[in-house]
Amino acid sequence: MTDTVAVTFNLRPTERAVIADAIGGVARLVYLADLDAAGRTRTLGEASAILARDTGKDLHPNEAQHIRSARLIQFLTAGIDFVPLNALPSGIPVASNGGAYAEPMAEHGLAMVLAAAKRLLIEHAALARGEFNQQTRNRTLSGKVCGVLGFGGIGVATARLMRAMGMRIHAINRRGRADEPTDWIGSVADLDALLTAADVLIVSTPLTPATKNLIGARELGLMKPDAILVNLARGEVIQEAPLFAHLQAHPGFFACIDAWWVEPIRHGAFRMDHPFLSLPNVIGSPHNSASVPGMTEAALRRAVANIRRALDGATPHYIVTTEERMN
Repeated sequence: MTDTVAVTFNLRPTERAVIADAIGGVARLVYLADLDAAGRTRTLGEASAILARDTGKDLHPNEAQHIRSARLIQFLTAGIDFVPLNALPSGIPVASNGGAYAEPMAEHGLAMVLAAAKRLLIEHAALARGEFNQQTRNRTLSGKVCGVLGFGGIGVATARLMRAMGMRIHAINRRGRADEPTDWIGSVADLDALLTAADVLIVSTPLTPATKNLIGARELGLMKPDAILVNLARGEVIQEAPLFAHLQAHPGFFACIDAWWVEPIRHGAFRMDHPFLSLPNVIGSPHNSASVPGMTEAALRRAVANIRRALDGATPHYIVTTEERMN
C-alpha cells in the first residue's frame, strides 16, 4: 500500500472509523491533528489525496504550498465558496462534496414547498386568531412545473421527490444535459425560459462568480406571480432587496429561505437587511436542511468514495472549475 490520504481536520473516533471503513484499506490514513509541524509538512508533501473541511482554517499559514503529490483535494461539504481556494496549488484538482447532504435537503425543500402551497403557516396563524378560512383555496403541485436551478446532487434528489408529487421537471446545469430524466433541460443561457415556466423554483446551484446575484428584479419579474421560490443554496445567488420588493408587490408569490445572505458559520453573525420574516408569504429556516442524524457520516463516505475514484485513476466527481477557484 503506497497511497496516503491526509485528513486536515480532527474527527471523533467513531467518525475516524467511518473513514477507515470507507477507504477499505486502499490507502493509509494520516490525520494532521496527530502530528507535529515536521510531520504535517512531510505528510502534506507525500499525500496522494487530501480530505479537508476548510483549508483556510485546517492548515497553518503557508502549509498549502507543501501539497505536491496529491491527485485530489477533496472537501467535506458541497458548498465551498467560503474556502480560499486560490491559496491551494493550482495544478491539483479540487472537488466539492456535491450531493453530500442531498436527501435530507430534498426533503426539507419539499416540506417548504408543501407548506407554501397549502398555506399552512398562514392558516395556522389565522386559526390562532379565531379565523376559520375553510373556503380559502390552496394549491396542488400535480401537473405543475418544478424548475431546478442547479441540477447536481441536491437538485436531482429534490427533483425525484417533486416528480413523485406529479410535477414536471425543468432543470438547468452547466452542461445542459443530464443522465437523470427531465421534461426539459438547458444551460444557464436558458435561465429565462426556466423562470418563466416554473410554478416552483428550487435554487440548488453552487455560489460562484457566475451565480452570485444571478436572480434580481428582472429575473423575478419573469416568474409567475404565484410561484414558489425555494433557496437551498446560498443567499447571495438571489439579490436581497429585489426579492423583498417582489414579495411585497406580489402577495401570492412565496419565498422559502433556508440559505440567508449573512449567516453565523460563514460570516460570524445572522443578519438580514430587510424584514423578510414580517411577510406572510415568506417561510424561513436556519439553514438546517441538512441537519439530520448521521449527516456527517454520510458526507464522509461520499467524500472518501470520490477520493477512491481519484486513487483508482478515474475522474472524480464535482471538480471545481478554474473560475470557481477565484476566491
